[in-house]
Parts: sequence; C-alpha cells; structure tokens
Amino acid sequence: MKRIAEYRKIFASERSTSLADLKNTYRKFMKEYHPDKFAGKEEAEKLEAEEKSKTIIEAYHFLVSISPETAKNNEPTYLESVSNSIITDFQYKGQVLRLDFSDGNSYEYFGVSQDVYKKLCQSDSQARFARRKICTVFTYRQVTQTPVVA
Repeated sequence: MKRIAEYRKIFASERSTSLADLKNTYRKFMKEYHPDKFAGKEEAEKLEAEEKSKTIIEAYHFLVSISPETAKNNEPTYLESVSNSIITDFQYKGQVLRLDFSDGNSYEYFGVSQDVYKKLCQSDSQARFARRKICTVFTYRQVTQTPVVA
C-alpha cells in the first residue's frame, strides 16, 4: 500500500486515473528527466536524472499493472486462474500477498491484513477462501504469466 501511495503521489494520480492520462504524465516526466537531456552537464545532475527517470519508469509500469483498465483487459485470464486453478504456493510480506496458481500465473494482492493472511493459512480450502475473501476484494497485479508454447 505504501508503494501504491508513493507512486500515485509521483504521478499525482488516483485509482480512477485512466491509462491515457498515466501515459501522458509519464511522457511529460521522461521529456523533463531523460538522462540524454543532461549530456554535457555535471555528472551529479546526470546521475540524479538517471535515478529520477528509473523511479518514474518503475512507478509508471507499476501503476499500469494495477490500473482498473488493465484488470478489465486481463479479466478472462484472471478469472480462469482463480476459478479453475489450485493455489500451489503463497507468500506474505508487508501487506502484500502473492498467490501462485497451478496454471503458472501469479498475482500480488495489496493491503492484505495479517488477520486475513492467518485465516487463509488456517482455511480448510485455501483456494475457496482466496476466491471469496481475497481475489474479489483487494487490488492486484499479475506478476508472472503462463508461458506461451509455440
């Protein structure tokens, strides 16, 4: 949650900010902070611009990954994973829960309380608990995908 708030602050965005608006803000920032723009200037300025641009790129990709538009576009794959696959592994760290599914997809859920995590661990059916209490409630992003076989 802290990372989400931090990145939204950088982009001055909200949950409902469209992908087009994020992209426009990203382009504006990159025009301003691109390291090539600082060629021939002091090394400290160039290094600062590189760090700032890395942060902007990371924030942009993260915000795109949790955007409601991205979630809507990936909804069929997401529903297929959470409905028809079993949970093969899960990890919890600092209110971020990662669920790995048997179809090869993995998702991170943000803002998951320790209480919800404990209930998941103690549940008779972790997949059912996750479908009801996690997958439909928390902001998520896909972190790995099923490899495409040619």
